[in-house]
Amino acid sequence: MFKVLLCWKYLRTRFLALACIVSVMLGVATLIVVNSVMGGFSTKLKERLHGLLSDIVLEAYDYDGFTDVEGKLARINADPFLKQEIVAMTPTLEIFAMLQFNFRDAPFTRPVRLIGIEPEGRKAVGGFAEHLVNPLNRKRPSFEMTEEAKERFLIKRAARGVDFPGPKAFVNPNEPPPPDPPPSRPHDPQGIILGYAIGHFRDRNAPAEVVNKDVRTLEPGDEVIITTVSGARLAPVYDRFIVTDYFKSEMSEYDSNYVFLPLEHLQKLRTMEDRVTSIQIRLRDFDQAPKVVEKLKAMFADAPLEVQTWEQKQGAILAAIRVEKGILNVLLFLIIAVAGFGILAIFSMIVVEKTRDIGILKALGASNRAILAIFLGYGLLLGLVGAGFGTLMGLELTWHLNDIEKFISKITGQDIFPRDVYYFDKIPTDIQPMGVLLVNLGSIGIAVLFSLLPALRAAMLHPVRALRFE
Repeated sequence: MFKVLLCWKYLRTRFLALACIVSVMLGVATLIVVNSVMGGFSTKLKERLHGLLSDIVLEAYDYDGFTDVEGKLARINADPFLKQEIVAMTPTLEIFAMLQFNFRDAPFTRPVRLIGIEPEGRKAVGGFAEHLVNPLNRKRPSFEMTEEAKERFLIKRAARGVDFPGPKAFVNPNEPPPPDPPPSRPHDPQGIILGYAIGHFRDRNAPAEVVNKDVRTLEPGDEVIITTVSGARLAPVYDRFIVTDYFKSEMSEYDSNYVFLPLEHLQKLRTMEDRVTSIQIRLRDFDQAPKVVEKLKAMFADAPLEVQTWEQKQGAILAAIRVEKGILNVLLFLIIAVAGFGILAIFSMIVVEKTRDIGILKALGASNRAILAIFLGYGLLLGLVGAGFGTLMGLELTWHLNDIEKFISKITGQDIFPRDVYYFDKIPTDIQPMGVLLVNLGSIGIAVLFSLLPALRAAMLHPVRALRFE
């Protein structure tokens, strides 16, 4: 009992111990906040990558794609094991293209990635419908225009006065012109779903307190021209499309590049009927992914196809996140190591100052183990108190991180968290109880470890020499 009383007395009377407690507290709080933010970004990124790529991707080696899509789907469904493990499959056709539109009477051209999909099939695979801006499309995704978009399109077409004739290839001046087509009804452009960052841009001059800083460049019902390459002749082809909705995954890499349109229309535009570049597969249990991948590789061993899970396809990004998180944790633990050196210095001073007291305790019958336990207990108590307050501080900062960010942005007039990078509405956080526990155990362990050397020195003091110490 006297050991606990002495530890508590030293903790209350030694103001230098407060510096150690504050150091441990700040180190623990910093680690918890940083780990939570890194975990939030990592979780958000994995969710987006997983959703956009599905569990398994059966992909062609090039953009020419592969044929016999229905036959491949039938072969997969005919296998008893695959049929049991696979929940949904959908083909997609992906190709690079150029998108042109007018904004404020100025022409804009930018590269995009065209993705031909079957809306219902893409919804069944996941990672598509839930990212659409129009709530109605989230329930039943389609490329149909809303009444407001249709009205806007008709008004602009009437104002233009000249209708676009439909998909066509660029004319070669060295060849004779084709005959005039017969009269036909006005061409109704196909609807597309545009990446959110293509149809919007962030107003950097808007005040920091403004919540919505996005300026819309393309409204639903606006027309765009998309130019790509024909798969058969490698000749440029183009068509006019209507914006019907926006795809907002909150990942700038996808929101600023992806344009979705019906698979059949893209196949006709590229003269690639019955050809796709990938088949996306959703599993019932992702733990069975390695077995499913091996089965698919054996099934299509003679075809120029690559079978990968979403983790394998994005392995470089996921590995970079793990490495960055590990290095950051090592660097931040140096803060707690600094507190450990402070504990070492303070304990060494205490041993020198309390040499006579240690001699008296030993003369009264205290063993070397008891003296060692007193100083180790003191170090443990410093670690516990510092880690406890640090945990409370770290959790409180994490829970109110976005409020703090808004407060600092309001004072400074600048965005602390640039939302034009990820288009997140708020800073993502993910508090992992196991991570918090490991941070606490590590900080307490460092406090006890750095108190070990002074404790051993105190325990090895000779009673008579200690009593003679001046």
